[in-house]
Amino acid sequence: MMVRAILAAAAVFSVVVAGVGARAEEIRHRTDYAIALAGLPVARASFDTELVNNRYTISGTMKSAGLADILSSTTGRTEVTGTLMRDRLRASRYSMSYKSGSKQRSIEMTLRNGTVTSATMTPKRSNLPDNWVPVSAADMRNVFDPLSGLIIPARNRVCPKTLPIFDGESRLDIRLSPKGTRPFKTEGFEGEAIVCGLAFTPKSGYRKGRKDIDYLAKLKTMEIWFAKAEAVNVYAPVYVRIPTSLGAVTVSATRFGG
Repeated sequence: MMVRAILAAAAVFSVVVAGVGARAEEIRHRTDYAIALAGLPVARASFDTELVNNRYTISGTMKSAGLADILSSTTGRTEVTGTLMRDRLRASRYSMSYKSGSKQRSIEMTLRNGTVTSATMTPKRSNLPDNWVPVSAADMRNVFDPLSGLIIPARNRVCPKTLPIFDGESRLDIRLSPKGTRPFKTEGFEGEAIVCGLAFTPKSGYRKGRKDIDYLAKLKTMEIWFAKAEAVNVYAPVYVRIPTSLGAVTVSATRFGG
């Protein structure tokens, strides 16, 4: 779950960066991100984004770094395609794959107007435990993929907001609550960021009673910061902080719109 979260958090930044400062029909852009645990680097991510008229494609890679790479090398890839609409990003296809040590997994998902039409995982989970919460058909309606859901048009309020997310296996709600503003500076951006409290509610597609999921569901100190991309008039994340027993996991945009 942590690998999927890192890929999603990093990739979502790249959608908006591609559009900033450009008006051409076809836009290509590369972005880089830093992921750290307790201030120590644990992963790097790079993404290539292509925007042709109102159709977007994001393809990205993530690789463990520092001590994390010595202990267990982890690599991941993700891609999403869809349509940039006036009030939201609507994905039509989402995929994610990762390998960590000897473990590997891939997810493929297709959507239409916010409803999941197919979702496959390889290898499939077998011998599901009795405390597994199954995903229902209703759980896959009116949802966002984990990359597109956190791009918020400027005409909408950034927080408070509840985002229904489905990642191909698990259904969850992300709740955003207002916490003011903070100055934020990185390559390509300097200004005020909107700070939201971040809360996580698991709905289905998980094993009830898992310690890591229960921990996240009870956590009240997570934060996500949004900055405005003026050229495309949307807000996108530039910083995420998730406290853990080992220290805070942070995902920081090292470039935003430059």
